[in-house]
Amino acid sequence: MATEPPEISTTPSPGGAPASPGPVGKRRGILVCIGLTIITLGIYAFVWVWKTQEEVKQRSGNGVGGWLGLVIFLVISPVTWFLIPAEVKQMYLREDDVPPVSAWIGLWILLPLVGAIIWFVKVQGALNRFWEARGAPA
Repeated sequence: MATEPPEISTTPSPGGAPASPGPVGKRRGILVCIGLTIITLGIYAFVWVWKTQEEVKQRSGNGVGGWLGLVIFLVISPVTWFLIPAEVKQMYLREDDVPPVSAWIGLWILLPLVGAIIWFVKVQGALNRFWEARGAPA
């Protein structure tokens, strides 16, 4: 009696970590992103939101993804301030890592201009550390 080979599972393990995580995202320079946003009069912010949410979804298999994330940013942008850090936190947790951000940092939106910069530095810094730890070029 021949036995069949075991099937390869892509369902999450009991700890919540995906059996095979998706591709590693791109590390982005914080000052470069801020500079591009200023130079393009804010247009780069839309690109950043799309790319960030798409990379998180591809890696973890969860999240709203690039297009829906961009629509949310366009229609009800304050939600993005809480959504992106929450998805980054979940991505860390799925890979059994300690998340340096949570949805609560979205409250930085209450502090005009400086709050947006602090929020961005925290979120992009957390993403950069996550991607570097998984092999993204520094």
